[in-house]
Amino acid sequence: MPEGDTVWLTAQRLHRALAGRTLTVADFRVPALATVDLRGRTVTEVFARGKHILTRVDDDLTMHSHLRMDGSWYLSRSGGAAPRRHPQHMIRALLGNGEWLAIGYRIHELRVVARTAEAELVGHLGPDLLGPDWNLGRAVANLRREPELAIGEALLDQRNLAGIGNLYKCEALFLERVQPWTRVADVPDLARLVTTAHRLMRANRDHPEQSTTGYLGRDREHWVYERGGQGCLRCGTPIERSDQGTPPRTRSTYWCPRCQPLVST
Repeated sequence: MPEGDTVWLTAQRLHRALAGRTLTVADFRVPALATVDLRGRTVTEVFARGKHILTRVDDDLTMHSHLRMDGSWYLSRSGGAAPRRHPQHMIRALLGNGEWLAIGYRIHELRVVARTAEAELVGHLGPDLLGPDWNLGRAVANLRREPELAIGEALLDQRNLAGIGNLYKCEALFLERVQPWTRVADVPDLARLVTTAHRLMRANRDHPEQSTTGYLGRDREHWVYERGGQGCLRCGTPIERSDQGTPPRTRSTYWCPRCQPLVST
């Protein structure tokens, strides 16, 4: 699933291409929006809220989309050849103006709602690590509501803090030497852990490459994420991998058994 920094960058690029311009193309290829026509309306802003993208247009309407595991938005110049990123039948939405065409492949949860109904879509989310509402204290307080939950699961609960995904979960836990199955109540410094996740995401939000080590070389971009069986870059111990969470929210979790021993207090 795309991390919050990827969604943030996607929203920024859509904003630069669409905001302040009148829609000449608004084609929704999902049954619920088959009769919705936004042509002639002006896009006022596009922004991310956690892993959700909200596109506001005049007349106080908002288009909501979510990338989930496989969705993506691509931009091409209007009138030019659209990028053949995926088969045409995977297109779910087209938004365009005189200069740009935004193509949504396999995007999910497409809805057009009144501006006043946005809270029904994203009001459940905790503070956004990359948003103007970021609040470290509230994020930590939210995590502490379930002290018996494994910290690896708690960090992915978007109701606690919005935007963090499996990559930054694994990497922040490694850097703070916290084993993923540690109870929230046993994490020595929750604020420091969350601050580390926040720092990593901010460092990667302005470009598509994601590196937590400072390197972009193959198998060196991340400390533990997707490096199961390979040697830890810090101590050489083989990285372990195991599923964590309850289906359908199970995620592959990576950690170094030497750098991140399970400690209970």
